[in-house]
Amino acid sequence: MTCLRTRLVVAGTLAALWCAAPASAEPVKNIVLVHGAWVDGSGWRAVHDILTKQGFNVTVVQEPQTSFSEDVAAAKRVLDLQDGPTLLVGHSYGGSIITQAGVHPKVVGLVYVAAHAPDVGEDEAELGKKMPSVLGKTRGAIETTPDGFTYLDPPRFLELFAPDIPRPVSQFAARSQVLAAGDVFTTPLSAAAWKTKPSWGIVASNDKIINPDLERWYYKRARSHTAEVTGASHAVYMSHPVEVAGVIANAARTVQAVSVR
Repeated sequence: MTCLRTRLVVAGTLAALWCAAPASAEPVKNIVLVHGAWVDGSGWRAVHDILTKQGFNVTVVQEPQTSFSEDVAAAKRVLDLQDGPTLLVGHSYGGSIITQAGVHPKVVGLVYVAAHAPDVGEDEAELGKKMPSVLGKTRGAIETTPDGFTYLDPPRFLELFAPDIPRPVSQFAARSQVLAAGDVFTTPLSAAAWKTKPSWGIVASNDKIINPDLERWYYKRARSHTAEVTGASHAVYMSHPVEVAGVIANAARTVQAVSVR
């Protein structure tokens, strides 16, 4: 069996060491990207373009954020359309989605990008209280509509979610938020794909939405191959797409060896 070790990302430069897969082994070609709460799939554009140019078949899930079960169903619907083994990637709340949906038979590996990775019976809201983030300590940052949907106060979105991307981009994202039903964060998981499938994790060291220590704890528990992007915000997939795409591509090239061992 081949092996992979992903080492620390220092100053935005990924240093990765992995044991090469056999020459006869083809890398996984299908990659499905799942976004987090309050945003849509367009934030994956740069990562999508990098991976597509490398020959991967990349699909982005647009989950409705109306309930956890409907978001998982949206991911599974896209997985059903894949023509073979697939690497499933999730950012933030998308990590909970891929943890649940990742038991899909076409999924051969998981990549967590500044993401939650609960276990069966856990939900990310309760886990977040154990290691509060800056968001969790900032009163009034999360607003709630009368019918129970949540969004980030736009000025706080710029400060907490995406401080390291160009201001016009973050301003547009703040004003085009997809409101998320409050109970998507409190629904306990009934499956944990990381228990049976190989996983990779990216820590955003300056994450103010999820405590970076919680990300490290998740990935250590899941025995994920872990990389860290120094100084990156929660929007690491937008601010550091080269590094994020590099981890995803390395996972796709490695997981084939794991799946055919």
